[in-house]
Amino acid sequence: MIDNVPGYFAAGHFFITFAALFIYVCNMELVLLSGGSGKRLWPLSNNARSKQFLPLLEKNDGGMESMLQRVVRQAGEAGLSENITIATNAAQMDVIINQLGDSVSVVTEPERRDTFPAIALAASYLSLKKACPDDEIVVIMPCDPFTEAGYFETIRRMAHVAEQDAAELVLMGITPTYPSEKFGYVVPRYETGGTEMEYRMVQRFTEKPTVDVARELLKQGAFWNGGVFAFRLGYMMDIVRRYMKSDSFEDTRARYGEFPKISFDYEVAEKAGSVAVVPFDGQWKDLGTWNALTGELHHNVLGNAILGPHCNNTHVINELQYPIFVDGVSDVVVAACPDGILVCAKDDSENIKKYVQDLGHRPMYEERRWGTYRVLDDTVYADGRHSLTKSITLKPGKNISYQIHHFRSEVWTFVQGEGLLVLDGEVRRVSAGETVIVPVGHFHAIKAISELTFIEVQTGHPLIEEDIERYDWQWPE
Repeated sequence: MIDNVPGYFAAGHFFITFAALFIYVCNMELVLLSGGSGKRLWPLSNNARSKQFLPLLEKNDGGMESMLQRVVRQAGEAGLSENITIATNAAQMDVIINQLGDSVSVVTEPERRDTFPAIALAASYLSLKKACPDDEIVVIMPCDPFTEAGYFETIRRMAHVAEQDAAELVLMGITPTYPSEKFGYVVPRYETGGTEMEYRMVQRFTEKPTVDVARELLKQGAFWNGGVFAFRLGYMMDIVRRYMKSDSFEDTRARYGEFPKISFDYEVAEKAGSVAVVPFDGQWKDLGTWNALTGELHHNVLGNAILGPHCNNTHVINELQYPIFVDGVSDVVVAACPDGILVCAKDDSENIKKYVQDLGHRPMYEERRWGTYRVLDDTVYADGRHSLTKSITLKPGKNISYQIHHFRSEVWTFVQGEGLLVLDGEVRRVSAGETVIVPVGHFHAIKAISELTFIEVQTGHPLIEEDIERYDWQWPE
């Protein structure tokens, strides 16, 4: 650990270095990695709604935000939000736009192929689409760490070290708090780097060791690998060109499958000629399990629920309209939403994924770039008829595309707000209390004037999201 290294980060040197770097402003491109479809926070997280999008964290003003929104807000408060790009898969693009608006650039991978291809595609976007120069500093970081302001100042320090060409690759080393089996470790050389001890050179990496090996690594001053990397754009593009020579970002994305399916750590970090590590000794957590997440919630109840007097360290998160009452249990999490209900001891919550990964049904709630929808009912009748009922809410000024369906008809009942309806090319105004029938094969679209909510009843077979054919439509001013 840091304390075992004589003279390392002595108080005087630390404050001199920190003060110098606090006023230093480095031009950089910040890339947030947003991937995965983890179910460790089931039922709230699923293939369409990953953990980083759950609005469960309380802001200072009492409002709620997701992990992604929190990280982007923190980056903005640190002055690092001018050039943010989010690298994600295509399925997550709508929810990102819904939560962040147009404040960031989004690069979507056409298929999931691990972190190296995702970072290679993001670098190609910066180089070929955004025309960033080869000497531009790029910082890669996950989109969902639960951390503090000092984390982003460490990113600024990393960019500074990369700009000084101290190493080909600069990474963040998290000061460990215990010998964990869950993280990779970065073992530094004994000597410090830089005249003001900003960084240390890396000797080797150790990936997810046993607890006994982790204890020995901590004695050697090892850090957790925080998954944050800084480099010059040209360095990464040289690696990209080993697999693909392309003159356009569009061509690179079309040939995405030519990149090897491998992590950035294995393909780049462990093969780099020189690697430096910049330490971060502050709050840093992965809120990827219910046990970890509930430890950071400000309230034991979120949603329509009541805890009885005989509960201890129990949390209830309820997204259903139906009330929940819980009493007489300790160290338990209860989570309920249209996708399912969970009742689990917190200590056992890390095992959820292997039990729920084969639960096969469509997502019951999704965020789209235009708003949200929630499935209210999904029924197949004895004669084979199928109906699906949704509550759909459009944000003001947003619209659903001009489209037709080949297998289903729809009935829309407007319950809140006003909008513009297009049906077979004819436009008219609609408002709460009206009902519209959209037969199979008819062109239709809807745009919200104010926040617009309507109930959609689909009938037909098959009732799938893919039954949609989109067309261009020019909305009147």
